[in-house]
Amino acid sequence: MKQFFPVAFLLLAACAELDLSDQTERPDPEPDRKPLIVPELSAPPPPATARTVDQFDTTTPEQRVAAASPASDGVLLGSTVASLGDPSRAGFWIETPLAQSEGEGRLHYPANGKSVEVVLIPSSGGSSRVSLAALRLLEAPLTDLPVLDVYAR
Repeated sequence: MKQFFPVAFLLLAACAELDLSDQTERPDPEPDRKPLIVPELSAPPPPATARTVDQFDTTTPEQRVAAASPASDGVLLGSTVASLGDPSRAGFWIETPLAQSEGEGRLHYPANGKSVEVVLIPSSGGSSRVSLAALRLLEAPLTDLPVLDVYAR
């Protein structure tokens, strides 16, 4: 026990010298990320204090109406299993391996027949991630893995 005390004291003293108050802002994890190509489908980021679905979804009522009234045209890229994407990324978008390049598109939820305009963002992997705003307009369960039809314009 007598040998443990000096070692513990030295460790505590070393910890006291550490500056753990790093309050600097973190760099953007995607600094080269281009803005979404369709401005009406994007929205400002949610506040840092966001905790609820309504706080994270920063789209305006006008944007929701426009996104929820998609044209029925487009080329079917396929169906995908989708999950909720990063809720801090606002707007109407899907990251999917079905898209070859970023562009305009549409999601269709066959379970209820609803569709929404989105920005298609290519990704790797087997499943897709969808924005909170898009899943809400589709009335798809946020905690399930809905199967969505993906169309490109």
